[in-house]
Amino acid sequence: MRRWLICLLLIGLCSLWGINAPAFAQSDKVYISQEKLEQGDAIAKKAFQAANQGDFAQAEDYWTELIADFPSNPAVWSNRGNVRVIQNKLDAAIADFDQAIAITDQYADPYLNRGIAYELKQDWPHAIADYNRVLAIDPQDPVAYNNRGNAAAGQQRWQDALADYQQATAIAPDFSTARSNLALVTYQLGDRKDALQQVRNLVRKYPTFADVRAAITAILWVDGQQGEAESNWVAAVGLDPRYQNLDWVASIRRWPPAMVEALEKFLTLD
Repeated sequence: MRRWLICLLLIGLCSLWGINAPAFAQSDKVYISQEKLEQGDAIAKKAFQAANQGDFAQAEDYWTELIADFPSNPAVWSNRGNVRVIQNKLDAAIADFDQAIAITDQYADPYLNRGIAYELKQDWPHAIADYNRVLAIDPQDPVAYNNRGNAAAGQQRWQDALADYQQATAIAPDFSTARSNLALVTYQLGDRKDALQQVRNLVRKYPTFADVRAAITAILWVDGQQGEAESNWVAAVGLDPRYQNLDWVASIRRWPPAMVEALEKFLTLD
């Protein structure tokens, strides 16, 4: 479920910087002038702006500059790790998250983002360990539950994935990605009627969410409702044409096998 994981990384980009920089400087007994803090804040804003514009290499350079000036601030390490993940520099990103955690282990974000990096490497045990750590710090973190569900699904532990997606959606009912994941795993486990009802509800609530448009297409087609399936497919590919590529659906979006098979039947008119 890589596409959504990458998007979620950006949620953590603003964490810690500016709020905690003076505190960490003081903990190291290093005086940092107000002028230097203001300069750092300006560079951080440039880093956020570059990331928002998709220039992740430039954002990485800004965070590297901040690391040189504020090496004891875990946020600058964690944020550089984030933009490295987006560039698929996974080992370098993990090293940055390791450094952030070494400075302080009381914040959830570096664990969450390191878990994402491990997940992209398909290192499920390490990813799950990091998500567990996030939940030990914040038991109400819906992203950690969703992502742990993703890692469990990577191990084909569907019941565990289902439980985590249920918990994520219970905490955050409007977490559309977790709700889509819940519907997909429900289908994988054989409860196709419930899965169809879930995606119908999601299509009504999120009509421009390509994932559920593609999912309802596959489920309806196998259920013999070809006309409605085809109308949803037009919407799905209009929103995101990558759903026409089964390899992408299976290996990048990481739909469960039963859902991939259902979509393949639609694409091959089986």
